[in-house]
Amino acid sequence: MNTEKLTTQGWRYASPARLLHWLMAVLIPAMLALGWYMMEVEDDPGSEVYFNLHKSLGLLLLLLLAARAAWRLGHAPASLPASVAPWQARLSRLGHGLLYAGMLLVPAAGLAGALLSKSGVAFFGLALPRWFAPDHALAEQCFELHELGAWTLAALIVLHVLAGLKHLLLDKDGVFQRML
Repeated sequence: MNTEKLTTQGWRYASPARLLHWLMAVLIPAMLALGWYMMEVEDDPGSEVYFNLHKSLGLLLLLLLAARAAWRLGHAPASLPASVAPWQARLSRLGHGLLYAGMLLVPAAGLAGALLSKSGVAFFGLALPRWFAPDHALAEQCFELHELGAWTLAALIVLHVLAGLKHLLLDKDGVFQRML
């Protein structure tokens, strides 16, 4: 039996948590890039393909976040190693909380804006029911919040990656490996 596997099992995130993390770690930056690209081509013929893909992937991200939150409710991660300073542990909890808030608020604001727009929302071609009458002014406010949230989420992701790399390359304390 592999004794290293036995000693690392208690502090590593479970496989479903790691899978959901890495799926979202790939999809969220892709969505940010797609969103920013869409704004460059929004008036070009055929640009609606990008908007529809962005909306569908945003809904998929909301579903993945719901799965991740449901998993997390029943499976709290192990504590950080004792070598992690208490202030860093508090900052880690704050950072993760802000990331979760961003992962919820950014797509929720985009969804609200899309539901309030004339075009509505389709999930990979399946039209969602309208919950509201189109309201251009309110939709634009939602999209402004969506954009501000996207920039904030991007900054939080950069900080999250830098913190992970610090643990991997400088501290070498095993914190990064918890999610591998």
